[in-house]
Amino acid sequence: MMFGRRTFLTTLAVVAGAFGIFRSRHSLKVFLRGAERKGEPTAAVNPFVRQGRALVAAVGGTDVKEMVGKAVALLGGFELLEIKGKSILVKPNIVGGRSNPTTTNPEVVRAVVELLFEHGAAKVYVGDMSALIRDETARNMELTGIAGAARQAGAQTVSFEDHGWVRVKVGGKYIREVDVTEWFFTVDRIINLPVIKTHQYAGYSICLKNFVGATHFSQRPYLVDKEHWEEVVAELNLAYAPDLNIADGTKTMIAGGPWEGKTAETNLVLASGDRLACDVVGLGIIKSFDRWPPLQSISPWQMRQVKRGVEMGLGARGSNEMELLTASLDNDPSFATLINKVRALIG
Repeated sequence: MMFGRRTFLTTLAVVAGAFGIFRSRHSLKVFLRGAERKGEPTAAVNPFVRQGRALVAAVGGTDVKEMVGKAVALLGGFELLEIKGKSILVKPNIVGGRSNPTTTNPEVVRAVVELLFEHGAAKVYVGDMSALIRDETARNMELTGIAGAARQAGAQTVSFEDHGWVRVKVGGKYIREVDVTEWFFTVDRIINLPVIKTHQYAGYSICLKNFVGATHFSQRPYLVDKEHWEEVVAELNLAYAPDLNIADGTKTMIAGGPWEGKTAETNLVLASGDRLACDVVGLGIIKSFDRWPPLQSISPWQMRQVKRGVEMGLGARGSNEMELLTASLDNDPSFATLINKVRALIG
């Protein structure tokens, strides 16, 4: 039997209610009605380039705030984002209530928020929407420590399911329209803050996949086209472009995922204005451990999310269009060994 969109959303809402997703009638109402207005894709021009190549910074160490600051400085600095006096939305991965690396390290969230304020941001919000059956976002923010870290750094937390949606035409092969959180249209800058991890269904979850948490429940990739999960993830990204990506690799999930899996202490962060280039470096880190079957026999550039992203022009099309900059804050030789492997693996 085929169900209409309204019937589908109502059924989904009943299920969500049974799991305690909605804290109020308001959030349930917002969920059921979907998008109330239309908008254009949010656009951002990547300022972090050199000689036409997208820059990616990888910084190793143990002081998280120093690592994040150094990574962005290698790109050219927060100043290139012109954030003074601006409102900023930081979008971590809070898929559920498990700790890092299932979700973004709260210390990375704290560091980013503090640095944004130190560079003149007027207001910083930390927002996401958890997976349907993984409890309400606000509770997961508390369980993971992200809410506490955000508040202590001066940010306000936001659960996207409590707010409205904006419908954006993307004209993809597998999805034509995307309902995006209204928060992307009310702030001046968007900072994408994913974790580096593997994903049993989408292949991996870094920059591109992190956007799924800012789209309506009814547009989860497995509900759109489960045979082309990875391609749908990439096409969702036609609806927006973050101003900066900072990927948490303090711990990396190198097999399994997205909820749990084998992990490695990689003690690094990545930063880039280019989602594809950042994802490829993250994939190189995962591949270097040789524990994830989908990556064992192919290049990171051949992962389906990346391939579709390249086809759509979301970022760098190959290693010749990107440059990897690195620094080790504690001169750990294991960081140099890892980066050398990554360079070889991504070409």
